[in-house]
Amino acid sequence: MTDVDDTVPPPSAPDAAPAGESVTVEFAGEYVTVAPGARLTIGREGDLALDDNRFLHRHFLSVEQSAGLWWLVNIGARMSATVTDADGRVQAQLAPGARLPIVFGVTTVVFSAGPTTYELSVHAAQPAFRDTRVPLEDGGLSTIGAVPLTESQKLLIVALAEPVLRRDGTGMSELPSSAAAAQRLGWTITRFNRKLDNVCDKLDRQGVPGLRGGVSSSATNRRVRLVEHAIASRLVTRDDLPLLETPAGDEPASGGDE
Repeated sequence: MTDVDDTVPPPSAPDAAPAGESVTVEFAGEYVTVAPGARLTIGREGDLALDDNRFLHRHFLSVEQSAGLWWLVNIGARMSATVTDADGRVQAQLAPGARLPIVFGVTTVVFSAGPTTYELSVHAAQPAFRDTRVPLEDGGLSTIGAVPLTESQKLLIVALAEPVLRRDGTGMSELPSSAAAAQRLGWTITRFNRKLDNVCDKLDRQGVPGLRGGVSSSATNRRVRLVEHAIASRLVTRDDLPLLETPAGDEPASGGDE
């Protein structure tokens, strides 16, 4: 979780010139360039208007400069956003009032408003962070930080995320209900909910927030948060969609943590 106090940029010195490179925000195939010294607001009625969604803040995010860096700022009051690098290896939750420097060449931003999930990206011409890949000496057999999922758990996530994964230039998607996803998989709702509990518990143990709560917690919010995390962290991708074409009877039965 991003700490607000740790993400406030230092005040710009009077003689500090703004960064000379612009950044570009992409949403649903639309590209908006933010010039040095300018500010872009994103939301229901922002400079970049995403959608007429009553659950979405009128002004939710802003892209702006301070202290020679570009920053992504959550200017909303209730919603959070998941911010990752292009490969989903670095992930942070941007809470209301918090801000993060835009240091990657491509920064992916995923968030949900009601049952609708949005994804946009910020492209920096001169990123402060440059990726250096170190060749693996073990033939790629080691996995660091990965969340092991059973086949049925991954299938469940793909079924919930299917509208987001299949979208092509829409930039938004309403998630299916548990009943609709269960029907898509050929499962009973009892079986679906049991597997949903298992996968949420597993990710909660890995430190993913928003997947567990008391009796008053919304089932819709849990599904939305699960898909938001899975998309942002590349836990599932469009390449996983063929899994949904496997007949329900072919899915191996297993007990315990399914």
